[in-house]
Amino acid sequence: MDLTTKYLGMTLRNPLVVSASPLSEEVKNIRKMEDAGASAIVLYSIFEEQIRLEQKEQFFHTTAGTYSYAESMTYFPEPQEYRLGPDEYLEHIRKAKESVKIPIIASLNGSTDGGWIEYAKKMQQAGADAIELNIYNIPTDLNLSGCDLEDEYVKIVKHVKSEVSLPVSIKLSPYFTNMANFAKRLDDAGVDGLVLFNRFYQPDVDLDELEIKPQVQLSQSHAARLPMRWIAILKGRIKANLGATSGIQTADDVLKMLMVGADVTMLCSTLLRNGIYHLLQIQNDMLEWMQLKEYESVRQMQGSMSQMNIPDPSAFERANYMKALAHYKF
Repeated sequence: MDLTTKYLGMTLRNPLVVSASPLSEEVKNIRKMEDAGASAIVLYSIFEEQIRLEQKEQFFHTTAGTYSYAESMTYFPEPQEYRLGPDEYLEHIRKAKESVKIPIIASLNGSTDGGWIEYAKKMQQAGADAIELNIYNIPTDLNLSGCDLEDEYVKIVKHVKSEVSLPVSIKLSPYFTNMANFAKRLDDAGVDGLVLFNRFYQPDVDLDELEIKPQVQLSQSHAARLPMRWIAILKGRIKANLGATSGIQTADDVLKMLMVGADVTMLCSTLLRNGIYHLLQIQNDMLEWMQLKEYESVRQMQGSMSQMNIPDPSAFERANYMKALAHYKF
């Protein structure tokens, strides 16, 4: 049975990609992921603030202009709290490439079109097979239009593509006025892949300490429905590959994403919960289902239930919302 898939110009042995997470901080874990069946690994992100800190060599620049940023810069960790600095991250790419045969995708996490883009060239020189841009921007400027925000994303993609010859993907949030149009704009700008969707971590209020606390909640399977819808809508309409992320916990989640048109599925929360070798269980369950349903390859099923290929395309649009309400029982 053929599990291979194409992503960012690479042939992967299966559609199970480990997304950016603390799991990739140690080379020994990267080896375990390969052994467990991962087809590629997105390294944990290097942050724009870390790169700027090194460039400026002065800590006060992480707090300068605090109130002009969407997210208060004073909430970022102090330098000693970062996992690895920019130079160490590049060395980590090199060590990871030496240790495994599967592709290593570097991750850049930023919010502006700045000097950090130059760092993409260093990632390429360090041996990364591709770069994933994680543009984590929460706009709060009342005078910033949605069009201006999208223009910034498109500009970043173009600038990074001009700096490197590697494939470049971008991890998006779902909070855009017209996701279909924005996806096309990024596609026209030359992006090689769209990863749908990033989950913005929501802060909480500590009622005992009267403080705002950062909070990380691992995703559940129901979170996969939003990326599932948009992958189904975009499949066949843009050239860029489609990576599914958020809520992918089991083989069922993987298979659903492939059916609607994902080229790869990216896993994080399920591995943090169940361990790296849970990848083996997911792959075995996939094979069992494919054999039962008589699928010979992943490519055979990819996109078979996308909006373009199902009898009722409205299932992914407004009409389905009305049907769901009409059939709800209580």
